Amino acid sequence: MSFLVNGTTFDATPRPGQCLRSFLRDLGWLGVKKGCDAGDCGACTVHLDGRPVHSCLVPAFKAEDKPVTTIEGLGAGTLHPMQTAFLDAQGFQCGFCTAGMVMTAAALDQGQLRDLPAALKGNLCRCTGYRAIEDAIGGVPHVEADAAGDGVGRNLPAPAGPAIVTGQVRYTMDVAPSGVLDGLLHMKLLRSPHASARIVGIDTSAALAVPGVVAVLTHEDAPAVLYSSARHHHATDDTDDTRVLDDVVRHVGQRIAAVVAVSEAAAEAGRDLIKVEYELLPAVFDPEEAMAPGAPVIHDKPAASRIANAARNIVAEMHGHVGDVDAGFSEADLIHEGTYATQRVQHAHLETHGSIGWMDGEVLTLRTSSQVPFLTRDALATLYARPRESVRVFTERVGGGFGGKQEMLTEDIVALAVLKLGRPVKLEYTRQEQFMASTSRHPMRVTVKLGAKRDGTLTAIQIRVISNAGAYGNHSAGVMFHSSNESVALYRCANKKIDGYASYTNTLPSGAFRGYGLSQTNFAVESAMDELAHALRIDPFALRRKNVVTPADPLVALDSAPHDVEFGSYGLDQCLDIVERELAQDVAHGLDDDWLVGRGVAAAMLDTVPPRGHRAESRIALMADGGFELSVGTAEFGNGTTTVHAQIAATILGTTSGRIRIRQSDTANGGFDTGAYGSTGTVVAGEATRRAAAALSEAIREAAAARLGVVTAACRLEDGHIAAGDRRIALADLAPLSTEGVADGTPRSVAFNVQGFEVAVHRRYGEIRILRSIHAADAGTVINPMQCRGQIEGGVAQAIGAALHEAMLEDGEGRITNPTFRGYHIPAFADVPRTDVFFADTSDRLGPLGAKSMSESPFNPVAAALANAIFDATGVRCTATPFKADTLYRAVIEEQSERT
Repeated sequence: MSFLVNGTTFDATPRPGQCLRSFLRDLGWLGVKKGCDAGDCGACTVHLDGRPVHSCLVPAFKAEDKPVTTIEGLGAGTLHPMQTAFLDAQGFQCGFCTAGMVMTAAALDQGQLRDLPAALKGNLCRCTGYRAIEDAIGGVPHVEADAAGDGVGRNLPAPAGPAIVTGQVRYTMDVAPSGVLDGLLHMKLLRSPHASARIVGIDTSAALAVPGVVAVLTHEDAPAVLYSSARHHHATDDTDDTRVLDDVVRHVGQRIAAVVAVSEAAAEAGRDLIKVEYELLPAVFDPEEAMAPGAPVIHDKPAASRIANAARNIVAEMHGHVGDVDAGFSEADLIHEGTYATQRVQHAHLETHGSIGWMDGEVLTLRTSSQVPFLTRDALATLYARPRESVRVFTERVGGGFGGKQEMLTEDIVALAVLKLGRPVKLEYTRQEQFMASTSRHPMRVTVKLGAKRDGTLTAIQIRVISNAGAYGNHSAGVMFHSSNESVALYRCANKKIDGYASYTNTLPSGAFRGYGLSQTNFAVESAMDELAHALRIDPFALRRKNVVTPADPLVALDSAPHDVEFGSYGLDQCLDIVERELAQDVAHGLDDDWLVGRGVAAAMLDTVPPRGHRAESRIALMADGGFELSVGTAEFGNGTTTVHAQIAATILGTTSGRIRIRQSDTANGGFDTGAYGSTGTVVAGEATRRAAAALSEAIREAAAARLGVVTAACRLEDGHIAAGDRRIALADLAPLSTEGVADGTPRSVAFNVQGFEVAVHRRYGEIRILRSIHAADAGTVINPMQCRGQIEGGVAQAIGAALHEAMLEDGEGRITNPTFRGYHIPAFADVPRTDVFFADTSDRLGPLGAKSMSESPFNPVAAALANAIFDATGVRCTATPFKADTLYRAVIEEQSERT
């Protein structure tokens, strides 16, 4: 068969049933991405006979003798205008969706360009919030020119941008099986159909008889070592309750066996022939019921596993107070108490979890999609009792994370197969596995009790948190403590009390998710504050201003003991003022009387670095060509840290960002980085880079001073050379020089975010329309405003999805029943309003060059602000997310009936 791809003819025969997407990738066109294999996400979009198609839905044979264009061939040797437009507007973040998005956009006619919500309905982006994509398609540029020594505050482009828009950038699975990967094997996992069971026996004989199957691994092949899939700087922060393969299953979707074969088809065929005999065990699915006396015990583990109370299924708990809440409530003129619930949410990064492993001599090597390559390296070394230097873990570009890749979900089982077989092995999750067998946001029920004087002064704050850990503890302890801290510390009050529980259930494990628990508790506390404001007849902005912490106040949640969180800067007052001012603007929306309009606000505070240590090391060198090479451990997954690191280093070294070449996220590069999570890519790793660059600047000036016979202070760095008076030395003449910088993430600052919405709710149908979305952020000195704004827009868009649409649905046996994008509904272009983003004018004394983090915190206040706006419009209080029209409309009708 003959195929014409990007102007080149190929003679090839597709496999029976093979789709065009996988066929094109087999031919080497790796810009065609796999996001869903169901036609839902558009990441695989190509042009077939001049028309954009989802190549995962097209049988490969149908492309015979028809021209096929992929992202690599779009420009025919030069950049297509749409590729240029996406570069100029930086219409991407992680970039995994970009190839498909550009291919769709490049084929739009004038009519489609006027209706982008319809035109882009088949292409999903999880990162950007779509505004940057809309600007790219509309020809609105944002990129500024680079300037030597003036990198901070400029909209400089991502270094990987050209490779992203042309399909040349490489993600985890974008590797040809040649060289070290000769003889690559493919892994498929057999997963449990039961929520709670003991494996009595496994018959693998039929699977091993399948041609091409090399091995079947079961719990008998796995080390009898307990660990946590969660990754933190201190491994003891998480409960050790997991095995690579276990003889007890605790949730539907838990892996039972791994089939390794010469092809995915053979591995799947072998997997489907494994016979497992189970002894079914009692299961419990509700976190409150799991803690009750007589509930089935899910984990019977030794004390060394650090489970708080295994007999009661309590992974972690916290109890603490300041002052006397009973006395505080007795002093109150008004008390509000309410319970608020948040659902299970999927990260939905378009690149699924996956790893490729092989032996490089004596070194176990993992190429993986991870936010934490160094921590994963350390965990694998411990798990398989290997010297740390005999394990290498690295990432290429990562296709989204949002906390979901702060886990070790594929590397451990791939490493087991590589060590057993001595051959390269690949494991890539399907989209269904991503929903049914990875992790999710912790579902929570939060009871809030607030007491206040008539003038709005808070007298007592009490919260009780019930968090559903799922079948394994993962991040549950950290999420519990973090979720309960800043949501309460945000407000000044002498009497506070917190009781929190994270309990095991026989459901999908919960894990790290953007905001790390604060989105759940913030929804509860900020909704309760709004109810208190309405009950007291005090403006919601005024109530917050009266009670929020100020730089004169201690940051207290549970106790007043010294800690390392400080006000590096304070912009909360500005953020409240900005949102109030913008919401007060009267904007005509052209709605008829069937629409009820309301406005709402919510505030949030976030500690900018995780507690108890977060280490980053950076190394920078002056090279022989006069440029610089920067080695950092932090991973790039759309968080923008690569660009920011280059801007920080270039500013200090008096050069342009383009002269900073970056190597990153590879344990073989040396150094260490705890990981890109907890908003640390800028404030910790960036600070390490600042220190390394400052040290190199000093070393260069000292070397030049010695060469010129002048004092160091007389030498100044300019682009490409050192100047002292009218004398100059080329930087290349001083090479090589190198320095290092280390940052440990302490003391920690706080970031503030305020979200405002104006919404319309249909009085008869309950439909919600977001008329205006306004976000004010205290991000300190904003190193790259374009990128930072994109992080906020993406965070707000993702949070709108969690507030209005997204919910992982479970049946009565703990099974996820909507494990596809089509059944789950992450926001598409049509679902997301443009968010007007404003920055407070602050500079943080603790962050690098005055910067603070702003990657996860924009997510947190969104749900509460929406709920508060809906209440303002309708008088109906939404106490559980998501706020869906089919549940809201009845309440709206009833409320309107009562009002009339």
